[in-house]
Amino acid sequence: MTDSAARYVIGGGVIVYPTETVYGLGANALDEQAVMRVFLIKKRPLDRPISLAVSNFDMLEKVAQVSRKDMELLHQILPGPVSVLVKKRSIVPDILTAGSSLVGIRYPDHETALRIIDLAGPITSTSANRTGSNPPTSVDTVSPEIRARVDEVVDGGKCPYGQPSTLLDLEKRVIVRPGAGLDIAMRAIG
Repeated sequence: MTDSAARYVIGGGVIVYPTETVYGLGANALDEQAVMRVFLIKKRPLDRPISLAVSNFDMLEKVAQVSRKDMELLHQILPGPVSVLVKKRSIVPDILTAGSSLVGIRYPDHETALRIIDLAGPITSTSANRTGSNPPTSVDTVSPEIRARVDEVVDGGKCPYGQPSTLLDLEKRVIVRPGAGLDIAMRAIG
């Protein structure tokens, strides 16, 4: 199932995939049209950025500019339930970041998610729900409305954390949004 999900992503499609936090909507994060589909499915305003997910540190460095010092901190907290806000590289489309020079990056600690990203490259990392409604934590809680608009739903069981990731601004060393992994992020930034 992960292989077919990855093929959909590579072909410009959108999938629902599991992570350790919540189920996400995945599309090729470097393809503007695929990213636009995610915004439309979520009914998310275009001025609200979407994060992207990577499956290793090399992939992270291809999409983000990260200093050696910051990379040392990232190795302490990733993979895991923390998203980091970092300076994006030009390869990352502006639509994803709502025109910001920063991008949210997630490196999930979930075998299924990592397999899909390994095969498809960086994918969008945003909860698989309409903006404003609760994020799904199992396949059963993905709304029929979302299911009807994606190409595939990948069942990875129940999400262990069951809440969105903590968002850490890496440069400022501040928590932008508390969530799963808050303790890990707080320890890392002291």
